[in-house]
Amino acid sequence: MLERFTQTLRIGVAADSLALIQASSGLTRRPALRLLGETRFDPAEGSAGLGNGLRRLLADGSPSTLAAGRTATIVLADDWARLWQVAPPGSASRMADLEAAAALRFQSLFGAPAAGWRISADWDADRAFLAAALPAPLLAGLQQFAIEERVHLVGIVPQFVAALNGWRKLRRAGAWFGVVHGMVHGAVLTLAVFDKGAFIAVRTALVPPGADGAWFAAHIAREALLTGADAPGLVQVCGAAPRAWAAPSCMLLGGEPGSEWAEWSDAARLAASGSGI
Repeated sequence: MLERFTQTLRIGVAADSLALIQASSGLTRRPALRLLGETRFDPAEGSAGLGNGLRRLLADGSPSTLAAGRTATIVLADDWARLWQVAPPGSASRMADLEAAAALRFQSLFGAPAAGWRISADWDADRAFLAAALPAPLLAGLQQFAIEERVHLVGIVPQFVAALNGWRKLRRAGAWFGVVHGMVHGAVLTLAVFDKGAFIAVRTALVPPGADGAWFAAHIAREALLTGADAPGLVQVCGAAPRAWAAPSCMLLGGEPGSEWAEWSDAARLAASGSGI
């Protein structure tokens, strides 16, 4: 019996650049990724500049490939997002209670109300959960682009959430999970911190140039102290992580040297986040 393959598009939206890849997958193998195109846009032009960049990106892609399917996932650089953990109130009994707790925590952390942001989360009334917010105008612009270009969007997600979900089958119980990605001010490490099997925090830090295994070990030890968590026996890290971090206590996921996507640009790797690389 022949295996059935599916093809989807993945669009990476970095701070000022875009990338389009095609992911072909079957039931028994990892996705095969093909880079179709890249372009830049001027963030100073707002949603209009982003929309024009997206249309240019599709226009430059292979017509035969794009004609095969217009189902797409958009992965946004974490520059665009706000990520935080929410401890549900002890009296939470309704969805509205959890939404209010997330909004209050947002205001406490970022210094402004959540008006103008769209919040989504792994809502849980019994334990701390991860929440993410994206600017409502950005989402509206992406949805309008999809309507105009007849693209069926199956998801619009920040890179960290895409990676966290994409690697779920290989994540070890109790291990911390990290993503290294490029942002406006340099490489950034975002960590999901777990303690006794429960998610307790999301932490973000700049990665200094030349950061080696010693820096990484010291950083993890410091984060354990700051969050009150037990030091992890293992941290699983994906994205543009330095190879020097690889150690018995640090598992690098994807990005093997020699793979065709190991040298991709930040925008292209962003598009592939969550697809198993």
